[in-house]
Amino acid sequence: MEEVLVYGAGERCASCVNLPSSEETAEWLRAALERKYPDRQIAVRYVDIHSKLSGTEAAFAAKVINEDLFYPVVVIRNEIVSEGNPKLKDLYAVLEDHSASA
Repeated sequence: MEEVLVYGAGERCASCVNLPSSEETAEWLRAALERKYPDRQIAVRYVDIHSKLSGTEAAFAAKVINEDLFYPVVVIRNEIVSEGNPKLKDLYAVLEDHSASA
């Protein structure tokens, strides 16, 4: 199973006030990926950067905070794919590339 992680926080970042929340973005991505890839198992999971985390998730959350990244930050296979308002075309390209190399 592939996993798409959406890092963010309950509050929106200052430049993202007019965009959906990180949690809403995770739900939107889940629905979009299910429509695009009905035969693939792709889990989309929201990760709150201010919650108690460990390992890789803690490292990515710290990166989002310390580097003032615009969230949501979308991560696939430990690679930041999108920062701020995600573009489906970019996510599809990464997922297609990973599918071809699997």
